[in-house]
Amino acid sequence: MIAGCLALNASYEPLTMVPLRRALRLVIDGKAEIVEADRGAPVRSERQQFPRPAVIRLTRYVHVPRRFRRQVTNTFLFARDDYQCQYCGRRASDLKPRESLTRDHLIPMSRGGTNDWSNVVTACSPCNTKKANRMPNEIGMHPLHAPTEPHFVHLSWAVRRLTPIQAKYIRTFYGEDTLRELEKIEEA
Repeated sequence: MIAGCLALNASYEPLTMVPLRRALRLVIDGKAEIVEADRGAPVRSERQQFPRPAVIRLTRYVHVPRRFRRQVTNTFLFARDDYQCQYCGRRASDLKPRESLTRDHLIPMSRGGTNDWSNVVTACSPCNTKKANRMPNEIGMHPLHAPTEPHFVHLSWAVRRLTPIQAKYIRTFYGEDTLRELEKIEEA
């Protein structure tokens, strides 16, 4: 069963993953059309039946500025860092009940740091507490991987896992190399 729906711009450019309810609302309102559907599981209401959308396309082109930056959220941050503390290497599944994954700013906000992809990493709560508002070189705590802004496709894959139907559109627009990178993420 399809958990999310790939939304394409009118030009067939992949834009984002949307929840099933949002995809259906866009289709019902005439703002999108179903391009690919899961044929085996229709969505029914009291009066209507729709195929379960896997891929929708907006009926009007939405301009997406080149400088658009995906906002840093913990969901996407943790997915980017593979649900692993970037200081001690423990994964979410290794943490004790009172511990959790948190967001850590390499340059603390209290010292002029920003809340952007190049300055945030995933940290377990003990490591975040230990580092506090110090710089990585002051305490000798450096992240396992340099933080970078992830590509939308990588985040969608990490958070929701694209279906083969959805992957076809990623391949068409971004190329086979991007899909190979995604497969490496899945194998890790």
